Amino acid sequence: MKRWSDSFSGFSAQPGGAKKARIEIIPLIDVIFFLLATFVLFTLSLSKIQSMPLELPASASLARPETEAETLVLQISSAGTAYWNGELITLTEIAPRLRELRAGSPLARVLVTGDDQARYGDTIRALDEVRKAGITQVSIETVQRLRDR
Repeated sequence: MKRWSDSFSGFSAQPGGAKKARIEIIPLIDVIFFLLATFVLFTLSLSKIQSMPLELPASASLARPETEAETLVLQISSAGTAYWNGELITLTEIAPRLRELRAGSPLARVLVTGDDQARYGDTIRALDEVRKAGITQVSIETVQRLRDR
């Protein structure tokens, strides 16, 4: 009869009662991982990190505070017109006004929005004009507004 302890001893019982030695791989894997972890920790302790204190200059863009006045809200309407911070303008007036804005404020930001029935093509043309003016900080409003019933 085979004993429970014989199955874990590293020997397998042969029918004639002789035991045949065999190599268990699980304890070898454990030993290899232990040696690997020891080697990694040892090599990390050998590296010396040397540094010297530096005071880096501040960026000019960080030194200048941005104000809400520099953010333009450009709303495209379904009637083929636009609103420049609430002021009604035509779509052809967008390009010259954006160039003026860029010349006056290099850090200008533009928020492009539209009403629920605004045409996709008009909105894309407005975005193209913002890009042509060289304004890189552009946001698109994606909030769906509730309709009055």
